[in-house]
Amino acid sequence: MANGFLSLALRNLLRQRARSAATLTAIAIGVAGLILAGGFVQDIFIQLGEAIIHSQTGHIQVTREGYREGRIRAPEKYLIEQPEQLKAAITEVTPPNTSIMARLGFSGILNNGRRDLGIIGEGIEPEAESDIGTYLRYVEGRGLKNNDVDGIVVGQGVARSLGLKVGDRVTLLMTLSAGAVNTLDFELIGIFQSFSREFDARAVRIPLEAARTLMDTPSAHLMVVMLDQTGDTDKAIDKIKQQLAGQGYEITAWNKLSDFYEKTVDLYDRQFGVLRLIILLMVLLSVVNSVNMTLFERTREFGTMLAVGDRSSTVFRLIMTESLCLGVFGALLGMATGCLAALLISAIGIPMPPPPNANLGYTALIRIIPETVLSAGIIGFMATILATIMPARRASRLDVVDALRHGV
Repeated sequence: MANGFLSLALRNLLRQRARSAATLTAIAIGVAGLILAGGFVQDIFIQLGEAIIHSQTGHIQVTREGYREGRIRAPEKYLIEQPEQLKAAITEVTPPNTSIMARLGFSGILNNGRRDLGIIGEGIEPEAESDIGTYLRYVEGRGLKNNDVDGIVVGQGVARSLGLKVGDRVTLLMTLSAGAVNTLDFELIGIFQSFSREFDARAVRIPLEAARTLMDTPSAHLMVVMLDQTGDTDKAIDKIKQQLAGQGYEITAWNKLSDFYEKTVDLYDRQFGVLRLIILLMVLLSVVNSVNMTLFERTREFGTMLAVGDRSSTVFRLIMTESLCLGVFGALLGMATGCLAALLISAIGIPMPPPPNANLGYTALIRIIPETVLSAGIIGFMATILATIMPARRASRLDVVDALRHGV
């Protein structure tokens, strides 16, 4: 019986080729639109995340508990006294190709002989950090190397504020917790541009040993963990937490370190939710209109079915079976079309301007995310079924006499 219903439904769809094609097109466009929009948003998340990881945070940061809240008021209270031992402990539980490096944070005044600027700086291990800094673009000069004992690199905003050029000498002043003022002279090696304009406006980096001399400490404030794959972050965090349990350390993932990233993800999630709703309504309206027109034209056919003894439930089931076939074919067509369009667009790329509060533009892609493709197909299929229920109920409850006289 089920096979007979399916065969009859398919013949009816082929008999109404124009209406069926219009309905399939509406469903396919909606599904493909969801796939393209979802893939575009996912690409934004991925590229923004990688930019933050490879220019600022690394994948994981290990600090003393409370460092994030207390680093401005009293950074000296949150020093990691034996960073090499901590690095060895982390190395034991992370994948073989993981890079681990120390950083020493500080704030102070940068002076070019004419003007001062408040900065937020970091002492880094120059060549170890080169893997993290792949998203830092040097607009002048180059990055730090291990032999640059008095070298400094600054963000583009810092260079503009002080009118600095590569080769200039600058003085870094810092007040220690005991009240003493330490100063060191540096030569400007490079001017970098990261993904974040706000970061570039205050950021400077110097060799770790120079920062330790400036702050009069052999310690570090944080350990940066750089993994091969961003997808391994959660697993690595779990292992590091187990390894360092009860030792007073705080282990933080990259996405929790960037307020900008969290807000951007939240914003685009809401926007994509609204887009899903709009596309769902478009598919619903298109299918409702197409089904209503089809059923109107077939009123006498349904009246005849009822007149020869078919039950109302039989008419309802036939219409819903036709809708089910349309939903399945439309969803599959939309999924195939969306994936093909995503591949073609990604092969070309979409040049994008810098996002708000960012410096660098980028080339966007359309990511094919299996979950997005599947959910888009399900949305298109469910929209088709939902759009057919009410018209099918009306058609199954037609008055036989009125239905047979329809169009006469």
